[in-house]
Amino acid sequence: MKISVSFLSCKKILEAVKQINLTDADYIHVDFVDGKFVKGRKIPFHQLKKISKLSSKRLDVHLMTNQLNRYIKKFASLNCEYITFHVEVEKNIEKYIELIHSYGIKAGLAINPDTSLEKIKPYLGMIDLVLVMSVVPGYGGQEFLPHTIEKLKNLKAYLKDSKDQVIIEVDGGIKEDTGKEVKQIPIDLVVSGSYITSSDDFQERINQLR
Repeated sequence: MKISVSFLSCKKILEAVKQINLTDADYIHVDFVDGKFVKGRKIPFHQLKKISKLSSKRLDVHLMTNQLNRYIKKFASLNCEYITFHVEVEKNIEKYIELIHSYGIKAGLAINPDTSLEKIKPYLGMIDLVLVMSVVPGYGGQEFLPHTIEKLKNLKAYLKDSKDQVIIEVDGGIKEDTGKEVKQIPIDLVVSGSYITSSDDFQERINQLR
């Protein structure tokens, strides 16, 4: 299971990113919130661009915005492995998937806790990743929503039957106990923020999740 570390809930972001860079975390998870698509802490792109230069790790970018044409192009200039946006934007989804791929970057679709998996199924043959939100997006430090486990199992079974080569990522409330639950499914990639970054030893917490 791979680990993507989020710094959204950190007060001292630059310090956190430097510490993440010293660990064996697979990615740095970048949450971009525009304050309109979802509420939450907004970190401007120019600041995220500076942050990205502090680390050699690839970025796992999660866009929470309706201005996808603008921000896909901006984030494509950074060291991205994945750019993920929400299926809830509803319009021009195939166009945005193609735009991400045109930059040689893997494309993902995120799905909110209360959105049915049926919304994402038409696009599974086009994308590289599904990000299942296990909290309401926008704020760090929330508790994992229990019904996410069943949703993840259903998605895993569907992907196995359909033979689509898509990895599953889960984000929200991931710590030692919930990390064990999703690992048993198993999930390919987990995002963890405050559980790791509130610790004095980032690597120890990453080891616990693995």
